[in-house]
Amino acid sequence: MIEVEAHSDRDVDTSSLVAVIQQVCGRMGVRRASVGLNIVGPDEMAAINGEHRDKPEPTDVLAFPIDGPEVLAGWPDDGPEPELGDIIICPDAAQDPLQTLAVHGLLHLLGYDHETDSGEMLALQDELLAEVAS
Repeated sequence: MIEVEAHSDRDVDTSSLVAVIQQVCGRMGVRRASVGLNIVGPDEMAAINGEHRDKPEPTDVLAFPIDGPEVLAGWPDDGPEPELGDIIICPDAAQDPLQTLAVHGLLHLLGYDHETDSGEMLALQDELLAEVAS
């Protein structure tokens, strides 16, 4: 079971984002885990981005992995439930749909990085979004 703990201080319905995260986890072979999802305003996002990336301006999505990369490598069935990490989305800074940002953040939690690969992460993101939409 994928447990998503969602918090929003914005007028955003998180239930569709939770559903997308759960569907994508299933598609990626993640059967049990917890994920944090936070929807924040631009001031909070700027503070988080400044603290963790030295860029004190709002951005659309940030991801903070915990156990995510190890889960895809093979998490033991008898081990504790893995915590993939936290996804933080700022709708005010978003140019993409929030579902796209949720999938983007989840892939980062699972160890994907579009800044260092040759396009694999963004191609997978597009594939997953097409599957979720159908």
